[in-house]
Amino acid sequence: MISDVPGPSIPEIERVFREEYGRAVAVLVRVCGDIHVAEEAVQDAFTTAVRRWPSTGLPPSPAGWIITTARNRAIDRLRRESSRQDRHAQAALLGSPADAGGIDTGHEDRDGAVRDDQLRLIFTCCHPALSRDARVALTLRLLGGLSTVDIARAFLVPEKTMAQRLVRAKRKIRDAGIPYRVPREADLPDRLDAVLAVVYLIFNEGYTAGSGESLVREDLSSEAIRLGRILAGLMPDEPEVMGLLALMLLTESRRAARTTGAGALVPLAEQDRRRWDHELIAEGQAVVRACLRRDRPGPYQIQAAINAVHSDAASIASTDWRQIVQLYDQLLALAPNPVVALHRAVAVAEFEGPEAALALVDDLDLDRYYLLHATRADLLRRMGREIEAARAYEAAIARTGNAAERAFLRSHRETLAGS
Repeated sequence: MISDVPGPSIPEIERVFREEYGRAVAVLVRVCGDIHVAEEAVQDAFTTAVRRWPSTGLPPSPAGWIITTARNRAIDRLRRESSRQDRHAQAALLGSPADAGGIDTGHEDRDGAVRDDQLRLIFTCCHPALSRDARVALTLRLLGGLSTVDIARAFLVPEKTMAQRLVRAKRKIRDAGIPYRVPREADLPDRLDAVLAVVYLIFNEGYTAGSGESLVREDLSSEAIRLGRILAGLMPDEPEVMGLLALMLLTESRRAARTTGAGALVPLAEQDRRRWDHELIAEGQAVVRACLRRDRPGPYQIQAAINAVHSDAASIASTDWRQIVQLYDQLLALAPNPVVALHRAVAVAEFEGPEAALALVDDLDLDRYYLLHATRADLLRRMGREIEAARAYEAAIARTGNAAERAFLRSHRETLAGS
């Protein structure tokens, strides 16, 4: 019987795809042990959903439907391609409990320390045989469901360059015979740096989406925090794990105040701080204090401390900008990075004025990064150099794929004299 309730639109199905892709791939990798087969099976499942759901309606459990359909596609493929030598792989697949009810990510795994499908896949993909950038990029593709364009933007490289990196990473995994298995507990620390980078990039893509109409992707930021909490439970003695968790909690605490009811971007200086999530702030600040007591500073801990200073201030004017600049100095000493230097310049502008900050910004090689141009535009505007500010706003607009950011930048561009 066909329901009278209208089926989901293609954009609604695409939203389900974005939200469930990483979990579906992670479950399918566990089932069949092959990332290529898992990716293709999940893609096939979504193709089927696009064809069927508009007429049949959204299933009660979209995630379960996707995983079950993808599993069936993977079984069909392995049946077609199996030989006597690899029938054991097919048998393992057919005997797997993964089905619509098998999407629980808290199942036991006797062969490794990590108990979460998605977190296990992150650790697995972060194999030391791959370069750090390749590990992070590949895992963002598989777990975050991010497009090549979004990943390229996160790494500040051309899309073609990133596409080639992803192809080379998959080829190396195949040619080297790198197994997709849960790493032993002793292997976890060596992979931790790349794992933390993946979780943080997933969070950042959720907090400020690289493309699309909405400023945020709450599904991604929530998933990153979930993974961060699991990591903190798994490795509570690693200060950088706790630092990353605190950083995400304190940053996420501002989410509700970052947009208007219509979805327009609200900058930090104009946010209603009463809308900040004070429970998340209290939790994040407690973790920061615990990190300080350990006295083993690292980049994520320092970034968390910077956000703790912001969360202490009742307004932008009462923020302790001197302390924030000092923390950025520590961060640059530990992890020299032009993006960090750009954020430090923003703090310098509040502490020493826009002229001092502009001199710092103009020394940075970040032409592909929209925020460099947006920062220059704001500093030039504050200095009364409106023609140059307008050009900088145009450069920033051309470099962001997010509609909310473009609208924000255009509104400031249009307020300049002569626009």
